[in-house]
Amino acid sequence: MGNARGRVAQDPVGLRRAPNAWMYHSVSRSSAPDPHGLRVHPDRLDQQLRLLRRAGIRGASMREVLSGEAGRRSVALTFDDGYADFVTEAMPVLARHRMTATVFVVAGKLGGTNAWDRDAPQVPLVDAEHVRTIAVAGHEIGSHSASHAHLAGAPAEVLQREVTESRSLLEGVTGSPVLGFCFPYGEEDEAALEAVRSSGYSYACAVEGRSGLDRHRLPRYYIGQRDGMARLLAKHVRHRARNRSWGHR
Repeated sequence: MGNARGRVAQDPVGLRRAPNAWMYHSVSRSSAPDPHGLRVHPDRLDQQLRLLRRAGIRGASMREVLSGEAGRRSVALTFDDGYADFVTEAMPVLARHRMTATVFVVAGKLGGTNAWDRDAPQVPLVDAEHVRTIAVAGHEIGSHSASHAHLAGAPAEVLQREVTESRSLLEGVTGSPVLGFCFPYGEEDEAALEAVRSSGYSYACAVEGRSGLDRHRLPRYYIGQRDGMARLLAKHVRHRARNRSWGHR
């Protein structure tokens, strides 16, 4: 991981092109209400990854995509919030397709639940042992803040805890550098961006793209249960069009 840090950070100004990145959350067989559309059945995930393989595209962690290890024909697979079902449901599917992913963990909620989703069913989150299991299996661990707080407009002491301390906590669990950060709710402002940059993260993920490419505001496409071949193809076309509009190939 130490050498990977150098490779990912070797382009401090900008990227040659935006990485194609998919954003998942929970992978579950549950039939409980899903008001935010965050759940994907493992059979659906299997189908989506099979479509990637048939197209000659490798699914990999954001670290591997940014460093070039995944190759040019690759998609970054990211999973927000750190649900425990990543271990039981997503990891076997990823292993079947020989793919890796980045799991953005809410560092201060290890072993807890998604308490920030008060209008949704409470789902178990990974604990420290889960985090180590994920890392040993070759997946990347990133920070999704300490408590899943809204960072836009947050005071400096909150940013310190949510951005910097969350990274230290996860590095203590894994024993390896944590390179990536993911903004909760996809929300950020200049103060939050500066907190992430100054904390030493090599990259950060948001949700939608802005007017240009920023390593600490990488756009991603939401992937849900409804995303079959047609919808995934449409998102791929959007990704290519966005790169062209930003002057990247």
